[in-house]
Amino acid sequence: MSAPQPLQIREANAHLAAVHRRAAELEARLDAAERTVRAQAQRLARHDQQLRAALDELGRAKDCEIAALQEQLLTSEATVHSLQAAVRQRDELIGQLQPRAELLQDICRRRSPLAGLLATLAEAERLGPLPTSHPLPGGPSPRLANSTGEEERDHLQPAVFGTTV
Repeated sequence: MSAPQPLQIREANAHLAAVHRRAAELEARLDAAERTVRAQAQRLARHDQQLRAALDELGRAKDCEIAALQEQLLTSEATVHSLQAAVRQRDELIGQLQPRAELLQDICRRRSPLAGLLATLAEAERLGPLPTSHPLPGGPSPRLANSTGEEERDHLQPAVFGTTV
């Protein structure tokens, strides 16, 4: 084989130099890409760590809130039971007071006639007993006025109207 021509050698050298520059350029880009990937991986790892910490904090907050709500539920249930017991006691009291209330209503309905009767009895008491020494002409004797048919009651005094109310 013949020796290569100087032109071919120069072209080959130029080509090798271009390949070498291209290889150096690609190596530099590869290094830059690796640094970028490492930096992104570190940022993603920090971000992942932050997200995990936030998730853990949310979990703790959720657990605390659930515990508080459970405590509130227990308190509310105790209050409900207490109120239900109070309602039962009041219902029993109402059941006990209902007949008395009905009796009082009955008394209130009969108040006017009772007041009239009491006024009449007070008037009769004010008038006092009939005099026994002066019988009315044509009227019953005082003995007959209060007589119940028993002759042995002569020793009793004549009836006097009075009230105890």
